[in-house]
Amino acid sequence: YESLARRFPIISIEDGCAENDWDGWKKLTARLGDKIQLVGDDLFVTNVKYIQRGIDENLASAALIKLNQIGSLSETLDAVALCQRHGWGAFMSHRSGETTDTFLADLTVALRAGHLKTGAPCRGERVEKYNQLMRIEQALGEDAHYAGLHAFVRRT
Repeated sequence: YESLARRFPIISIEDGCAENDWDGWKKLTARLGDKIQLVGDDLFVTNVKYIQRGIDENLASAALIKLNQIGSLSETLDAVALCQRHGWGAFMSHRSGETTDTFLADLTVALRAGHLKTGAPCRGERVEKYNQLMRIEQALGEDAHYAGLHAFVRRT
């Protein structure tokens, strides 16, 4: 990753180490955490207990948040709030088998998460979420703003 980051303008890496490689995440964050936003998905699984451990041990700088992974909206909100309280990024994400429902786009904006991961706009369930983000931006007009790369921006 260090070699790639020197050659290319990489600003974020998701799941840079295996899901149970806590030591590897610690090393990765020590080497690149001040240069690149490091997003844990499988490491944290939208679980506040695991996210808190990551914060305590400085294992990343953002968590991928999947509403239908943790089980409830309340738990999802807790995970996002925990990330935000500690200056971490909270990347909202859909999961496989997602529907065309646009709630996740609305939730991303409402929480000022800054990122919505839905994949390439090549299928209806993804396009609908991107279209909803554009509708929200249009409705907000000049009041719309991009929440940004929370953890990475704060470090530079």
